[in-house]
Amino acid sequence: MKKNGMVLMTIVSAAAAVSHASAVSAQGVERAAFGTVAGRPVEVYTLRNAKGVEARVTNFGGVIVSLKTPDRAGKLEDIVLGFDSVTPYIAGAPYFGAIIGRYGNRIGNAQFTLDGKTYTLAKNDGANHLHGGVKGFDKVIWAAEPFTGKGERGLVLKYTSADGEEGYPGTLKATVTYTLTDANELAVEYVATTDKATPVNLTQHSYFNLAGAGIGDILGHKLMIAASGFTPVDAGLIPTGAIAPVKGTPFDFRVPTAIGARIDADDPQLKNGKGYDHNWVLDRKGKGLQLAARVVEPTSGRTLEVRTTEPGLQFYAGNFLDGTIKGKGGKVYGHRTGFCLETQHYPDSPNKASFPSTILRPGQEYRTRTVFALGVAK
Repeated sequence: MKKNGMVLMTIVSAAAAVSHASAVSAQGVERAAFGTVAGRPVEVYTLRNAKGVEARVTNFGGVIVSLKTPDRAGKLEDIVLGFDSVTPYIAGAPYFGAIIGRYGNRIGNAQFTLDGKTYTLAKNDGANHLHGGVKGFDKVIWAAEPFTGKGERGLVLKYTSADGEEGYPGTLKATVTYTLTDANELAVEYVATTDKATPVNLTQHSYFNLAGAGIGDILGHKLMIAASGFTPVDAGLIPTGAIAPVKGTPFDFRVPTAIGARIDADDPQLKNGKGYDHNWVLDRKGKGLQLAARVVEPTSGRTLEVRTTEPGLQFYAGNFLDGTIKGKGGKVYGHRTGFCLETQHYPDSPNKASFPSTILRPGQEYRTRTVFALGVAK
């Protein structure tokens, strides 16, 4: 999803590349230095399963730094966009790989009213609020604890967001757990509690390219989204409040379709997003994990299947990547070289009574789960 400009944080960073750090073992998970933020050390953790699939996660923003998975010939390739050290993540990267909170996506006019009180948030996306504000969950250091179990290894991340942080009410205690299994699944579980009513909408913001990060665009990837409807947006990408059918529109991905097949069609919604940057209303039946999307990259054969407990999915096609960002290994991230599949509640839900509620109250537990299943097409 678009980040409106580059926000330079007021924290001071002294970068340190992973290659200059000495890796140590932590319960079977490799741990290494990744730089410093405001004088505090940041680490990167490597999770590797029995089949060689590897995920590297840093405790700065809970960022998935890299995700290596094989193609149909067995060749491993990193399939997420990112950087080699913490410094570019601090300086205003477009949310590459990060945990997003307190509220993923946009809140219109950077405000909402809850229980009769109006709360004002940062306007960091034009007149609107985006991804938790100037210093959202993507810009904080999380407490990290690695773990291993039968057929799995993972990382538990914890962060306490103070009452009033970025304008949100309540002290929110959040836990995000990454688990890589020997079935080549990367699961992300989100849990949160609060002492005051507050909106919560956590998500994961990795940019994928199944051909390999920095290897061409993503327009040839074939995408299926299990959704019969989507939420149209205005020019500021705020939902109008309607749920529109995808049938007969460029937003119909119920049958696998190349991302680039209709992305530049003469459609007012595509013009608003400069391509795909919209929330799909998933065709859910009951509770639990259900299929949200499936992507196939024809050349490599790599596949990505997304299953989630969430009601919505934001598909963003990297429309605002413009070649000015250099990532891992100096690779340039050009226009539409990565896509995001952000499982979520709908954008601007605190201001849309007809949308499923995102309000968490004391005594309740916020808990959602998303699984990214990696595979190869036959």
